[in-house]
Amino acid sequence: MTEPDTSDAERKMQFLFALRSKGVTDPRVLTAMEEIDRGPFVRGIFTGRAYEDMPLPIACGQTISQPSVVGLMTQAAQITPRDKVLEIGTGSGYQAAILSRLARRVYTIDRHRRLVREARQIFEAMDLHNITPMTGDGSRGLPDQAPFDRIIVTAAAEDPPGPLLAQLAIGGIMIVPVGQSDAVQSLIKVTRHEDRVEYDELLPVRFVPLLEGLGQE
Repeated sequence: MTEPDTSDAERKMQFLFALRSKGVTDPRVLTAMEEIDRGPFVRGIFTGRAYEDMPLPIACGQTISQPSVVGLMTQAAQITPRDKVLEIGTGSGYQAAILSRLARRVYTIDRHRRLVREARQIFEAMDLHNITPMTGDGSRGLPDQAPFDRIIVTAAAEDPPGPLLAQLAIGGIMIVPVGQSDAVQSLIKVTRHEDRVEYDELLPVRFVPLLEGLGQE
């Protein structure tokens, strides 16, 4: 009988402590982030830093967000087990994997085919069968599957994108970084009501820009 690797257990405890210290306190979000190992989503020379609370480079000039930001975005979205969620910007697939433990269905779009292909492989290896990854122009959303209960955008727009807002269900929530430069961005919570749209500023962030069209391979 082999004894559990205490370094792994300790690393996980430190990881969760870091999340809590940054304000991630929702028990369901913390459980999801405990269950989804960040390790497989970080490749190459940065694999040893997978459990640090920092963004890391991935392929196609993109980044995997720092875990505390993933946790805070997920927490702010207030996802329920019945929700259908749209994620714009698959990236490594880490955010979508966390969402899959909280929502009924997750659709995730990225403009880079390579990122979608690699994320799909990880989802399959982890038996995350309620995620539909696809290559496409995320700025246009996914009209065929709208409306969505929740939309999470992992790239910064100058304003909350109109096409995405139109695909948000009444009572739905969109979490989106907004800012005209990579130096000054705010994470915004957008709530769509029957007669109005409510905007709440959450925290300063730094994301890659939301771009139209497909990426060059």
